[in-house]
Amino acid sequence: MKVIIPHFDQYPLITQKLGDYLLFRAAAEFMKGKEHLTLEGVRKIASIKTSLNLGLNEELKAAFPLLNPVVRPSVEIPKIIPEQ
Repeated sequence: MKVIIPHFDQYPLITQKLGDYLLFRAAAEFMKGKEHLTLEGVRKIASIKTSLNLGLNEELKAAFPLLNPVVRPSVEIPKIIPEQ
């Protein structure tokens, strides 16, 4: 995470995948703060996962049946893609 997060912070995505990245970064911050070691922290990360890509698999849905997904950040896509 010492490489991935600084890279995407410096060179942000310009598609809807930016919303996924922002959620991924939030989950990584929970893990950095060792919140994933508590049940509440695991629930927070699982809530984030419900809003990422394909969401939760069936096993996680069964383990966390009352989980509420976090709101996926809305991303405004620029009309002109910046040159590098």
